[in-house]
Amino acid sequence: MAVHDDCKLKFMELKAKRNYRFIIFKIDNQQVVVEKLGSPGDSYDDFTTSLPADECRYAVYDFDFITHENCQKSKIFFIAWSPDPSKVRSKMVYASSKDRFKRELDGIQFELQATDPSEMSLDIIKERAF
Repeated sequence: MAVHDDCKLKFMELKAKRNYRFIIFKIDNQQVVVEKLGSPGDSYDDFTTSLPADECRYAVYDFDFITHENCQKSKIFFIAWSPDPSKVRSKMVYASSKDRFKRELDGIQFELQATDPSEMSLDIIKERAF
């Protein structure tokens, strides 16, 4: 599975410059490509509604929060989205290429595997980040 250069470039911009709140990736013609970029002002709801209900995707979300010590922090989450209604073949392709793709993105702090929105709720993200 090839990874388009744009994937790494946009991820580096998210990580270093904070140009995006999230990035959604899809596999297209045996290559991982950027499908959607979320602007810095986008909410977590904007992110979750951008994921298709019946197709697999990879996503990266930059979660901002304030610690108990009142410090501003940010954690980068990698989410493997594999909803139940998606095709079995698609689930297999995404599952088998996930680790290789994730290695291309240097700076992922947490990983979530989700088959429905409840498995990646904002409460779960907050719980992991703290």
